[in-house]
Amino acid sequence: MAANANSQLRQWIEEVDELALGDINGDARNEELEAAVRRILELIGEDPSRQGLVRTPLRVARALETLTSGYSMSVEKIVNNAIFDEDYNEIVSVKNIHFFSLCEHHMLPFFGIANVGYIPNGKVIGLSKIPRIVDMFARRLQLQERLTTQVAECLNEILQPRGVAVVMEAYHLCMMMRGVEKQDCLTVTSCMLGDFKTNMQTRNEFLELCGRHSLKTR
Repeated sequence: MAANANSQLRQWIEEVDELALGDINGDARNEELEAAVRRILELIGEDPSRQGLVRTPLRVARALETLTSGYSMSVEKIVNNAIFDEDYNEIVSVKNIHFFSLCEHHMLPFFGIANVGYIPNGKVIGLSKIPRIVDMFARRLQLQERLTTQVAECLNEILQPRGVAVVMEAYHLCMMMRGVEKQDCLTVTSCMLGDFKTNMQTRNEFLELCGRHSLKTR
């Protein structure tokens, strides 16, 4: 009896901690989403009331809110006027940007690195804003192809540079865990705009830089 009471107390303390963390982050509890997760557990033959799963709906709801938080982000808030006049006309590149996203077909993760470059046309952006833009688009239900294009087009729109280049490499769990079950398949996508599309030498210079940070070289 005492052991059962202690177990219930521990569960309650853990749940309070989870909710408190959500409150600190400004997250309201999404009970409807929790109920949907609980129903999924039932449909796959599990018992949502057993000890290991009691808090799973809460955890999954919190995780999904984080992984899809990009829907509530905006470019304006991320950039926050961090665009500056600068007479620089060579490649600016931010490489090895790690990202995580969810495949919209199976809602399984895909993850990897993004290499982003642009050639200024009188304006530069704060370097930390580029990884934030990647995260904004990655934290949605995505296709890697679309994600790559969205990052490139976003930078192109806000900077009006001479060119933008984005190369992404990612492993997809929907290919690794199910379907073809090929664990070493690496998907590479690119989007080249402006000078990177029309000038072979400029494009090759950027791709050479990207090659030094490939997932395959790790």
